[in-house]
Amino acid sequence: MDLLRMCFEFFKTGLFAVGGGLATLPFLTQMQEKFGWFTAEELANMIAVGESTPGPIGVNMATYVGFSANGVLGGLLATLSLVLPSLIIIMVVARAMDRYQNSPIVKNMFAFMRPAVAGLIAAAGFAVLKIALLRQGDTLLDRIDWIAVALYAVLLVLLHVKPVKKLHPIVFIAAGAVIGVLLGM
Repeated sequence: MDLLRMCFEFFKTGLFAVGGGLATLPFLTQMQEKFGWFTAEELANMIAVGESTPGPIGVNMATYVGFSANGVLGGLLATLSLVLPSLIIIMVVARAMDRYQNSPIVKNMFAFMRPAVAGLIAAAGFAVLKIALLRQGDTLLDRIDWIAVALYAVLLVLLHVKPVKKLHPIVFIAAGAVIGVLLGM
């Protein structure tokens, strides 16, 4: 993989993926389709690993893609390329906010950005749901991963039970890993 192309793609992702980690999913999906740097299955694995490891998911995924394609240097460059736009923007915005924080124009800009961010996150959530619950198949019924749908339904029900609701998220991650190992056999 061309390191410069990878840096540009992750810089672009960092610049336009407003809303954080899951907002990077449409960009990663496009990278996967356009450049073939990773498969759809690897993207699903990146999401799982990225969600279960400490740190921002977008940064974790950039590091994974960069490292798997170009080793340590690739991981470092992909990560830096992803976060550099945020650093630049934050420095510029912080200076401007001191001067213009009470401006009606600034307040309106932020008011209209919120729905856009919510839409990006919703699109990312839909992409994750599609990857998690669907698989290859000829008919619609063949495409549905019924075990994943059943686990999803059980989790939704359990999350409405008060004692289960109080459990730390790591319990659910560990339980998912154990169930995945057991059902994958």
